[in-house]
Amino acid sequence: MTATPRHTRLSGLEPLVITPDLLFINVGERTNVTGSAQFKKLIKEGRFEEAVEVARQQVANGAQILDVNMDEGLIDSEAAMVRFLNLIMSEPDIARIPVMVDSSKWSVIEAGLKCLQGKSVVNSISLKEGEAAFIEHARKVLRYGAAAVVMAFDEDGQADTCARKVEICTRAYKVLTEQVGFPPEDIIFDPNIFAVATGIEEHDNYAVDFIEATRIIKDTLPGCHVSGGVSNVSFSFRGNEPVRQAIHSVFLYHAIRAGMDMGIVNAGGMPIYDDLDADLRERVEDVILNRRKDSTERLLEIAEKY
Repeated sequence: MTATPRHTRLSGLEPLVITPDLLFINVGERTNVTGSAQFKKLIKEGRFEEAVEVARQQVANGAQILDVNMDEGLIDSEAAMVRFLNLIMSEPDIARIPVMVDSSKWSVIEAGLKCLQGKSVVNSISLKEGEAAFIEHARKVLRYGAAAVVMAFDEDGQADTCARKVEICTRAYKVLTEQVGFPPEDIIFDPNIFAVATGIEEHDNYAVDFIEATRIIKDTLPGCHVSGGVSNVSFSFRGNEPVRQAIHSVFLYHAIRAGMDMGIVNAGGMPIYDDLDADLRERVEDVILNRRKDSTERLLEIAEKY
């Protein structure tokens, strides 16, 4: 008798079952104070009702999970997380999708999880502070019945090469599945998306490293998912939204083919790969795939046109 394939099951008021035919899950990024100046301003000024509208817009634009992050020096992150989550939980059109509780502080994550119904996602846990802390956090995530984003980050820092990304994710997978009893389908690896086209040669292969690591992780660690913060890749072009969106589109086209099946994006804000201007697409692709030495210069040549 063949075993039934185990799918990731998340939920807000409605279930989200992540099956292989769902090629890519959009995680809405705009309810994040580190990624949206508008959202940060609203939260800092205590305009929470208006901040709820940002969440509503993300859902309307097709976000299937909502990433919520309140990590900002001048904000009481825990209080802001609780207040905001309680507000969106009382809005059925927003509360229908699962929430990704996003914080670098465990106390904020735990406070957030206590507000949520259904099955949420924790963003994130990692081996940064060693195995003991990692296991402790993973067990708590399991107790709350959540899935977890696991960063490619260990005691020696963030992984930036393909080999390090694969090494850390493999180690984390073994610890989670063999020592914690964590369901593989609830493990979402984030192998770190870094900015390309920075003018620093060592950064030129960052997108290729992510894409290749994704391919290996999906081939060798059964059941897991791969996600990442997509807007990081285009950070060098901040201020030029059309070029940034083209970079996101090309990056995702290749990353999804390699097995990336989830990502933090501006839901509804991205052009389709095939609809991009051919010259722009080719030059962006040269940058993403690190196909030529002068790819950054060639993209800069035409960037102002868009």
